[in-house]
Order: sequence, then C-alpha cells, then structure tokens
Amino acid sequence: MLHSLFNFFLISLFFYNSCIAHHYTFTVKEVPYTKLCSTKKILTVNGQFPGPVLKAYKGDTIYVTVRNRASENITMHWHGVEQPRNPWSAGPEYITQCPIRPGSDFTYKVIFSIEDTTVWWHAHSSWTRATVHGLIFIYPLLAEPLPFLEADHEVPLILGEWWKKDVREVVEEFIRTGGAPNVSDALTINGHPGFLYPCSKSDTFHLAVEEGKTYRIRMVNAAMNLILFFAIANHTLTVVGADGHYTKPLNANYITISPGETLDVLLQADQNPENTYYMAARAYQTGNITFNNSTTIGVLRYISSSKTKTSLFSGSYPNLPFYNDTSAAFGFFTKIKSLFSGQVPVQISRRIITTISINLLRCPQNSCAGPNGSRLAASMNNISFVTPSHVDILKAYYLHIKGVYGTRFPDFPPLIFNFTAENQPLFLQTPRLATEVKVVEFGEVVELVIQGTSLVGGGLDHPMHLHGFSFFVVGVGLGNYNISDEDPSSRYNLDDPPYKNTMTVPRNGWIAIRFAAVNPDCGVVTSLSDTLEDVFRRAKRHN
Repeated sequence: MLHSLFNFFLISLFFYNSCIAHHYTFTVKEVPYTKLCSTKKILTVNGQFPGPVLKAYKGDTIYVTVRNRASENITMHWHGVEQPRNPWSAGPEYITQCPIRPGSDFTYKVIFSIEDTTVWWHAHSSWTRATVHGLIFIYPLLAEPLPFLEADHEVPLILGEWWKKDVREVVEEFIRTGGAPNVSDALTINGHPGFLYPCSKSDTFHLAVEEGKTYRIRMVNAAMNLILFFAIANHTLTVVGADGHYTKPLNANYITISPGETLDVLLQADQNPENTYYMAARAYQTGNITFNNSTTIGVLRYISSSKTKTSLFSGSYPNLPFYNDTSAAFGFFTKIKSLFSGQVPVQISRRIITTISINLLRCPQNSCAGPNGSRLAASMNNISFVTPSHVDILKAYYLHIKGVYGTRFPDFPPLIFNFTAENQPLFLQTPRLATEVKVVEFGEVVELVIQGTSLVGGGLDHPMHLHGFSFFVVGVGLGNYNISDEDPSSRYNLDDPPYKNTMTVPRNGWIAIRFAAVNPDCGVVTSLSDTLEDVFRRAKRHN
C-alpha cells in the first residue's frame, strides 16, 4: 500500500512539474568582447556570447521576457519550434510582429510540441543574430526512451563567424553601396576563433573527454552566410538527430551543416588518450562569391592523470573536404534519413514551384557596387520582397488593414527559361518589388519545389527555412527541375526522407519538400543566407 502511494506521489509530482510554466529573462545589451587583437562592443543576451542554453521537455511551454536594453530594434525567433497556433511569438520582424524598441520589453510564449532533440533561438532583426543566439535542448518525457545509445555527457557546440568591425557597420555599408557584405574575419567554435588566428592562442575551444565515455554534441551552424564542414581528428561522428527530430544513425568522418541547421551527434571517446586531437570547421562554397576560406580549430584532450600536458600545436588534424566539393557536401545532406518510415504525405493537394535568384536593381548613374554599377537584390518567382515598415503582416491580416501586403504570390514561375544556363537574358535579372504572400487552405498538403537559377553568376548554395513547420525533403537535384512533369514522385524518396526545418538548395539545383498546412498563420519561408539588402522572406498565410 505504501509502495503504491509512493508511486502515486512520484507520478503526481511529475505531472505537477510538467504543468509549471517556466519563465526566463533575456536582457539584450551591448558588452565589450576582445578577439583577434581588438576589442569591440557586441549585442548579447545576458552578457553572454554565445547566449544561454534553454532546456525543456517535449511538450513544455516556456515564457521568455526579452528586455531590450540596446540601442536598436530586436526580435527573437525560436528556430525549429513549430509554435502550434501561436504565430505572434514566432519572431520575424514586421512579418509576425513589430520589433521590440530600445527600452521596451516583450514576453514570448514558446510552445514545444513535436520537437525531440536540439533546436535553437536567435535574433531576427537585420544581422543581430550574428551574436544573439543560443541552443535549446529538448528532452523526452520520463517514459520515453531514446532511440540511440544514451550519452554520458552532452556538449553544446555552436559554429559561428566574427567580424572585427561592428556588424552594424558591415550591414550599413552593403545596404549603402548595394554590393555584397564584407566577409567575416574568423570562424568560431563556441565563440572562440582558435589558435590559427592572430592573438587567439588562449581563445581556443577545449573539450576534455574521458576514455570510454559517450558524448552527445548538440550543435548548430549560427554563421550568417557559410555552409560548413566539421570533423574531429581520428573520431567517427554518429548523427542521430537533425533540426529537432530523430534520424537513423549515420556514421561519418565529417559533417556538413548549413546556417540555421542543428545536428545531434554522438562522439565515442575511443582513441589513444595520450594524444591530442583537433576539431576543425571551414566553409563549403561554390560559385564566384568571395567568402571566408580560413579554418577554426578546437582541441579535444582526454582526461588522464598520468599524462603530461602536450603542446597546443602537436595534435592530429582532421581531414576536411575541399571547399567546393559539392559531392561531399550534398553526399552528406542526402544520407540523412528519417528514423520513421511511411510518414510522408503521398497525395498532395497543391504544388508550388518557385525560383530563387540573385538579381540586380538599377542605381542612378550606375553608382552602386554591384555588377555594372547596380544594386544586388534577391527574389522568389521574380518578386523581391519589400518588408513593411509600420505594421506587421500578421496584424494587418487580422485587423484587415489594407495596403500592407498582397496575396498574388504565384504558384509557378512567371517566366519559364533554362534556369541553370550559363548565359541568361539581361531582362531576367530585374525583379518586381512587392510584398506578396501565398494563402493556402487549412489542411492542404503542400509540395514546395525551390529552384535555384544561374542569374548574376549563378548565386550560391542557399539554405532555406520554414517557420511553423517541419517538412519532408522528398527530393534534391542538380540542374533544372522538370516543371512539366505531372508526377515527379518516381524521383523522390517517399519512404524515409529527412524531416527537417532547414534545407539547402544546391547552386543551380533544386529541392522538393512536403508538409501539411495544419498550423494556422505560422508559415514563413526564410533565406538563411543574409548576403543581400532585401533578404527575401515569403509569408505563407493559412486560414
């Protein structure tokens, strides 16, 4: 009897704790940080760079009060959190909310639902996410075992970038000139550039491991523009989760991770404990765009009382693919599979096909820094998004405020051409400027095909993120998607494709994703390569 009462008490205590609303405070402020031989002030949350790790159980709801004590506007986005029926806390500036003004506070309600593993949070105004970001660890409920070997320890790992200049100056310069932004001065691991950079011997990330133990690395690529290769010398990495969802275990000597993507990776500490091993990250980049081609280094050492401390420069380096190795990058992406088979919607009710392009806008007297004196822009289906400036789209939708946005975003490219040809007609380079959304009916099963184009030199490999939903990546390809094919499913993986919220469109290639529109008002398609003045953002509105 006493045993039964005790069990009842434990179960009651668990459900009581599960119902407690957890409150956090994020104070956004500028603090000085010294890196690469110089000091500058950066925007932080609670003075931390990277920001604090949030922890939650599956199905929890938390409240985060953001206190803006900086000198610029800010919003927060909970990247990979579906936020069912809660679009007002999604965070995209002037899409689902107006920004939080300096000196003001705003409380976000963050609803966790189907997310299982690791997601992240970041600022969503201009380039504030360059330093304002952090991880979110999601744990299973008490009765749910993990579908992989339980780790002895977990390690947060954030890959990022660092500019010597104030990031606001970088943004202001490329907006003013119309050219591409200056590349970063360093890549970072958990905010540390590593000893290969000037003045950074002591600014190197160190991971101490114990022989025989298993470590769960919860990681995100928080870089603004760069897809990254990452590896740890002599150690195999086992991917078990991507973008908040479990995956089939994938053993890899290196990983490829796009901006905005999260991975859960198991590391077995099974090498000679007397040696030092380096971890490293560097860019994957194709095309003619200038990029940061340096390497950030971290150190993995085994805990051993009998071992004398070795020199920082005497470890083993990992082998990383060459910077433009497309087969290596997408070979990794396409090997990620969903843990569960048979979940993909087979019948779709709407197919939307959209191009993504880098474009050019004319400047007076050809005075801008883009090609031929023009200004760089970007587009989807030849529409370059114009961000509202006084009221957000969600508010305009609910209050029936006219003139804020239109609903004529097309299901199909307005012009059909050889999207990946070397030489394109010049008239294709100029987009239409507009604020357009796509309205779809609740419950529709949407297939969204995103086709890269070769306009303005072919652009770049382009990470795309869908707010409010995870999606099945049913197809990835190089070249042109056959838009006249009524049934392309023969080329798709409809059994176990990855279930993600961020996926990279190959340069001069395409992806096809599927999702059910069952989260009203929550869908926003976002580019994670913020290299242009008007980064295109497409609100997908659901009734």
